[in-house]
Amino acid sequence: MKIVISGLGIIGGSFAKAIKKYTDNYVIGINRSMKPVIEALECGAIDEIGNIDSLKDADMLILGTFPQAAVDFVKQVAAYIPEKCIVIDTCGIKSEICPQLTALSKQYGFTFVGCHPMAGKEANGFTASEADLFVNASCILVPGDADDESVEKVTAFVKKLGFTRVVYTDPKHHDRMIAYTSQIPHVLACAYVMSPACLEHHGYSAGSYRDVSRVAKINAKLWAELFIENRDALMSELDILTDNIEIIKNAVKNNDQQALEEILSKCRKIKEDLGE
Repeated sequence: MKIVISGLGIIGGSFAKAIKKYTDNYVIGINRSMKPVIEALECGAIDEIGNIDSLKDADMLILGTFPQAAVDFVKQVAAYIPEKCIVIDTCGIKSEICPQLTALSKQYGFTFVGCHPMAGKEANGFTASEADLFVNASCILVPGDADDESVEKVTAFVKKLGFTRVVYTDPKHHDRMIAYTSQIPHVLACAYVMSPACLEHHGYSAGSYRDVSRVAKINAKLWAELFIENRDALMSELDILTDNIEIIKNAVKNNDQQALEEILSKCRKIKEDLGE
């Protein structure tokens, strides 16, 4: 396949490196600034630096940009995307962008399959990308109106890159679950490190501090967009979280050890029942 990747940050760059490591596909890179594509070409992550004309015979277009930027790019280049091409995004929210990209696919004839690789790290940019970033990770696919053959092609493709589990869902369910599994942990981490005590943690912290604070090293522009575009699902989870914190807070405030033990035992049982 001839694969065009638009956006060579950590995710787009990792797709490029994984494709070159694990498949024999031809990869063309497009990026708003030239430095990442030059670096990608020099290290062999892409075969060619591309432009809009590169899309004319592409078999797959991978959108490695922020959500709205992905939509805007497709609007700009849609007339160049051939009908045989499968377009996949890599965004962390779906309800805001999948309807727009599906509508464009129907208008111009290409196929769109929503995609969310459940992998990443705190660093950003092409230099942080890795060929093995997706190994043993989960990949969420949001097929929408895509035909079964195209969905099967995308499934087989991502498995070649190291993903070991592929989950199929719809935009609304995706965003509700991601609010809980991804966005709430980032909210927690950011709220946690805003304590004045964080500045004095050295010598007092170990695994618990690292586990909770890790994702506070955040891409502010990206996550602000993700939070806002998924605000309904995130607000629902935030309400649940703050209610549960209030329950624990009141038990501590009231010196109610029995209530605390019951709450903490319930939490432990939930994790044990999940086999974690």
